[in-house]
Amino acid sequence: MNKQDKATAIESLKERFQNNEYFYIADASTLSVEQVNRLRGLCYKRGVSMQVVKNTLARKALEQLPEENNYAPLFDALKGPSAILFSEVGNAPAKVIKEFREDKGERPVLKAAYIASSIYSGDDQLDALVKLKSRDEVLADILTLLQSPMQNLLGGLKGQGSKLAGALKTLEEREA
Repeated sequence: MNKQDKATAIESLKERFQNNEYFYIADASTLSVEQVNRLRGLCYKRGVSMQVVKNTLARKALEQLPEENNYAPLFDALKGPSAILFSEVGNAPAKVIKEFREDKGERPVLKAAYIASSIYSGDDQLDALVKLKSRDEVLADILTLLQSPMQNLLGGLKGQGSKLAGALKTLEEREA
């Protein structure tokens, strides 16, 4: 790879890191070609993009981004074979890894995950990442919580209103 190709690859990675607030670094080495193709297919179905990268290029791309994004702790994960899984949903790559490993064992291994400026290091974090809620799930939970008191109030008013109407009807019938 010549200097121009490296510069192009770094710029491409830099752009992907900037545009994705969720990405995972995993080790998918020792997987057969068939297994890698199956993993890529699973990623595609779940809206996850998998890219095998050279660690030095990924590190250089991350170093060019603003320090406030807190990418520095990820540099330790950029050793050995690395694949980066980009996603628009924070827990999607974790679910893909977990589902893939149900059949075939211990690979891919999670090295690190970057979730909206939070960093999770090590494969032992996989279960916690699977349980993370997506932004849409959190918004749905908040909406449900906000609707609940209003629904209770309306239900109470409706129930009391029908009791009041029944009592008035009974009084009207007695007078007649």
